[in-house]
Amino acid sequence: MNDEFKAKMKQRLFDLKAEVLTSLIAENNDFRAAVEDSGVNDLADMASNDIDAMTLEALGAKDKLRLQRIESALARIENGKFGICASCGSRIQKERLNAIPYSVLCVSCQSTSERHRAY
Repeated sequence: MNDEFKAKMKQRLFDLKAEVLTSLIAENNDFRAAVEDSGVNDLADMASNDIDAMTLEALGAKDKLRLQRIESALARIENGKFGICASCGSRIQKERLNAIPYSVLCVSCQSTSERHRAY
């Protein structure tokens, strides 16, 4: 996987993270107050920082899981594991990563995983 694609995915992940945080700020007065108190004026700055415990407490379960997946994908970019299937070790297709940049499984392994969960 080339560096240009990784940089594109990293920016996309930061953008997704900012979307989740924007939604949270709009929906949660306590979180909005905490953001204002922290002095962070730019969501891009906030998205590039690690998520702290207070942030995670304010999140709903769905947004919390999404943020954790985004954080994990950003870590995989940094450690060279991004785009590698966690199950079989093959490369995850670029089309899949474009659609879901925090994917950890290739299409084949994801399908297998979903079939096993159905039983």
